[in-house]
Amino acid sequence: MARRVRDEHERFARPSKHGSRPRSKQRPEHADAVPALVTGIDRGRYTLVVDDGGPDEREILAMKARELGRTRTVVGDRVDVVGDTSGHEGTLARIVRVTDRTSTLRRTADDTDPYERIVVANADQLVVVTALAQPEPRTGMIDRCVVAAYDAGMDVLLCLTKADLASPDELRDLYEPIGVDVVVTRRDDEDSVETVRERLLGRTSVLVGHSGVGKSTLINALVPDALRATGVVNDVTGRGRHTSTSAVALRLPSGPGSSVDDDGHDGWVIDTPGVRSFGLAHVEPEHLLRAFEDLDAAAEECPRGCRHLADAPDCALDEWVEAAADDDARAARAARLASFRRLLASRTDAG
Repeated sequence: MARRVRDEHERFARPSKHGSRPRSKQRPEHADAVPALVTGIDRGRYTLVVDDGGPDEREILAMKARELGRTRTVVGDRVDVVGDTSGHEGTLARIVRVTDRTSTLRRTADDTDPYERIVVANADQLVVVTALAQPEPRTGMIDRCVVAAYDAGMDVLLCLTKADLASPDELRDLYEPIGVDVVVTRRDDEDSVETVRERLLGRTSVLVGHSGVGKSTLINALVPDALRATGVVNDVTGRGRHTSTSAVALRLPSGPGSSVDDDGHDGWVIDTPGVRSFGLAHVEPEHLLRAFEDLDAAAEECPRGCRHLADAPDCALDEWVEAAADDDARAARAARLASFRRLLASRTDAG
């Protein structure tokens, strides 16, 4: 009798609010997902390009699928999407996967902030835009951008603007010896923009710089349809007003007399909001050292825990300089070591 009552109770009892079956951890495969490139983000909506460079290239709007959880998706990410990928007005697809990144450019708010902010993904070149005057160049900021790029495995292009106001020679001499390519533009010379374009064709380049250095003006010259807002420099503070409010990837037109790469791609330029600081709390000194192959090899003889700075006792890098074959080679090595130590110090010094 008692057993029959229990059986009846189980038949009519209210189901558990958690369900009677354990939730499966198996995720759907989404075999029909379509690859796409994230070109912009606005309040939880992602602008994507499908069939990048192909005959059916189109722009679609998407949101992140719930199954991605807190997975961060940024401009430059390559993703897989499902749903309506036609790109027709009013349609919305879902991002179901973020593919492995080839590079990740990061920064922190300062050198003690443990929270890393991803600037962009999958870029292969960092373009540091710096004005030669109005506002004055800040080498500390340039150094920090170079460190972040080297840490991410990216090439660096230093773009010096407003050369009609000041000479670029001093900054050239400072950065070209450490492998930084330098290009110069003038406001009174439209052809100088084409020199920049040549360095960007066929690549994915992210532009970073202080507000007021002419970054948005440069973007508008490179991509006439971009219509990025431009601002002015404050006469009192020497600082610019933030004009770009979010990162956005723009296809680079080849321009007159230029040719696209073998895949038919002109390249992408990613504009970012103007920054006042570039924290490097995420960068380990050893990662920076690897960007200097000759110094990295010499540092193998350093004592354990060597900081490689000028005041480091028994640093093998000083011996490497002295071991040069002649005075000219010794001077070249000394200049390269000094540049490396300046970058290394910038990790903890104000930029």
